[in-house]
Amino acid sequence: MALSGGADSVALLVALSELRRSSRGRRVPLRAVHVHHGLRPEADAWASHCSALCRGLRVPLSVRRVAVPRTRGSSLEAEARRVRYEALLKGLRRKEWLLTAHHEDDQLETLLLQLMRGAGVAGLAAMPRDTVFGAGRLVRPVLHESRAALESFARRRGFLWVEDDSNVDERFDRNFLRRRVSPVLRERWPAASRVASRSASHLGEARALLEALAVEDLARVSVEGGLVDLARLAKLDAARQRNVLRHWLQARGLAMPDAVHLERIRVELAAARPDATPFVRWTGGEVRRFRGRLYAIRKPARREASPRAKSPQDRRAWRWKTARRFELGEGRGELRLVADPHGSLNAGSLPAVLWVGVREGGERLALEVGGPRHSLKELLRVATLPPWEREVLPILFDGETRAAAVVAVADLLVAAAFRATGRPTVASRRAKERLRLVWEGRFC
Repeated sequence: MALSGGADSVALLVALSELRRSSRGRRVPLRAVHVHHGLRPEADAWASHCSALCRGLRVPLSVRRVAVPRTRGSSLEAEARRVRYEALLKGLRRKEWLLTAHHEDDQLETLLLQLMRGAGVAGLAAMPRDTVFGAGRLVRPVLHESRAALESFARRRGFLWVEDDSNVDERFDRNFLRRRVSPVLRERWPAASRVASRSASHLGEARALLEALAVEDLARVSVEGGLVDLARLAKLDAARQRNVLRHWLQARGLAMPDAVHLERIRVELAAARPDATPFVRWTGGEVRRFRGRLYAIRKPARREASPRAKSPQDRRAWRWKTARRFELGEGRGELRLVADPHGSLNAGSLPAVLWVGVREGGERLALEVGGPRHSLKELLRVATLPPWEREVLPILFDGETRAAAVVAVADLLVAAAFRATGRPTVASRRAKERLRLVWEGRFC
């Protein structure tokens, strides 16, 4: 479970340790994780308090130290939460459950925050009681309890907790809601937290229905490679288009765009002229259109740092015999050469040093021995590769000069002079000389 050292998490830890000692929970393993942000002078003391608490309860504890970036324009509160969950995710073992001590007062604050951000159904559903989290699940077992009830439980058991004095800093939105807004709501409606939690639960059901519909619609509009076909998308009404696009982007690992960018994806990309390759970019990713299909790009290349080489001198040497991996940089992943009896590269014909670059223009290669030499530009066009991908394809050359021959184009094409021929058999000497070029993390 996640242990901050505050009253809520202390109460949950004590309750879980008591359950573990009972006959029902005797076989359930329990361990705690404390994330040390280092944002407050008292951070070391909080970690020490958690260590002492866990020793007394005989619960294993791991302390994970993290660094919270302080970038201009970003919320320190949001960044700390993001880094904390990343640390908890990395520490989660397969099929483990991460338990947190979120309660119904937290739920009210989350609902109000999402409302002020103009969130839709997914945001207003606030925190689910149980959800998938990495290789396991994230469970909030005391989401139906109040903050006061948890504090009372810990106090009755005789346990102390730490108080974070930053919780009174009303510059943070959640603290402002907790100290200024929630008390006024409860003064008028004493059951405000419980009612808000009930509303979030109803919205959670609505979210589940929308997700089920999105799964069905995505099956209708998607094509090979996880792309979205615009002609099929156009057959859905506007609300279902937005719903399925959100689901598609989430499934592709992109951060969710705001309503304005989502509408630009839905309307502008479809309306652009047929020969254009328009795109919509936001902080969390990019969507491009090519030949009537939408491509989701998780880490778009920066315009000011285009990976396209300006001269052969931009090529980098790869001494592949001693290092079978080659980092491409610029968010383009890495190349690997692996022994494979079905590989298309003949190791015996490769030079000791391969030079890795990108298209400079004018490259030609023969795909068959004695066959014509084709323009690489035309080969890539015929392969229907999107223009922005053609510009960053890693190309292997047999030398550093402009006259050097092309050996292979990513894991797509191999020049005839370097191609392994003959029927591959594991036992044959020729098979042992075969290599396969793998491009990992492509266009990520």
